[in-house]
Parts: sequence; C-alpha cells; structure tokens
Amino acid sequence: MRIQVINGPNLNLLGQREPEIYGDDTLASIEIDCRKLTDAAGYELEFLQSNHEGQIVDWIQAARGRIGALVINAGAYTHTSVAIHDALRAYEGYVVELHISNPHARETFRHHSFISAAADVVVVGLGAQGYARVIDMICTEQIDRR
Repeated sequence: MRIQVINGPNLNLLGQREPEIYGDDTLASIEIDCRKLTDAAGYELEFLQSNHEGQIVDWIQAARGRIGALVINAGAYTHTSVAIHDALRAYEGYVVELHISNPHARETFRHHSFISAAADVVVVGLGAQGYARVIDMICTEQIDRR
C-alpha cells in the first residue's frame, strides 16, 4: 500500500514558527518518524510539502488510482480552498485531515474547514505526534481502497 502525506503552506517552518502552538519538531523529523512506521509495515510513503495551492491539487489528482490513503495537513488552505476540497472529493481513497493544533480553539476564521467534508477522519490537536498516530492507524487497520 502507498500512503501519501501532503503538507500545506508554512509547514516547512515547523520547529521555527510559533513553537508555543506547533512545538519544536521539524517537518523532517516528523517524516522520519512516519517512515519508520511505514517501513516496518512494508508500506510506501510519499511525504510532500508545498506553499502553493495548485501543487497540492496536482498531487491529490495524481494520487487517484495510485495511493491507498492520503493524509493532508492543508495548513491555512484548510479554511480557504474549495479547489483542494474538490480534488479530495474526486480522490477515491481514504482521506485523513490532520492538524497539529486544534483549530477550533484558535482564531474564529480557523473554525471552518473545507477539507473536513471530503475526509473520512479528522485528527486535531495531537501535536506533531498526530502524524505518527495517523500513520500507525492506517498501517494497523490496513485501510486501503485500492
């Protein structure tokens, strides 16, 4: 099975940007933790990050028929992108919406997600460890629509 993790804008700054909200882990360290789990389970992992909405849409479209589970932390695009929502609706695999912080406990504009309606599962507020927990869930539950 193939798992794709897509990270949106500013997540490349993890470990530097607002550590009181996002913690000290970097995106690279999160990827290493996820790879340990997928390697142990015999799964393939694609771990991606872009600050560009169109690139994220392209990755989701390219996942169709190729990726069994998609984990997306769309960052700020969560609250603004109908395009990402529509791409996820066209993707037939398992979708997990993931957020390091709890957007519902933050600014009001973060309370609405365009991604949630297209996701099978929404995980918020578990910190950087949320990535590993989600990957472990996918690997142990053998979630795959391929």
